[in-house]
Amino acid sequence: MRWTWTLGLLGLLTFSAGAIAAAAVPRALSPALGGLWEVSRSASGHNPTRICVATPDLLAQFEHRQERCARNVVSDSGSVTLISYNCPSGGFGQSKMTLITPRTLRIDTQGIAGNLPFHYQLHARRIGSC
Repeated sequence: MRWTWTLGLLGLLTFSAGAIAAAAVPRALSPALGGLWEVSRSASGHNPTRICVATPDLLAQFEHRQERCARNVVSDSGSVTLISYNCPSGGFGQSKMTLITPRTLRIDTQGIAGNLPFHYQLHARRIGSC
């Protein structure tokens, strides 16, 4: 009897954690899924970088993709979300992410990486699961 109750509690905790994680994804990006994305500075997709992400909002920190940065949703309306982030290395950034289709995003990003400023536009296309 105690074993069943423990599994029920674990199921409830798992569901709660999943609900919290799902709530963290900005509404503007909710039609998009995590998975394997091709990210390029060119809208034509020339010379892309492939990256596997659990949720598409992680693409906001593309310049700092090797780091575990703290993200904050500044605004989230319609098909556009603005995300700022800070990294343990001292780098930081802000990205405006626009959902074009559930498989296509435009990311305008700027910040500081390696003590130098960056500012560019990315085009991301989901190509499948990881």
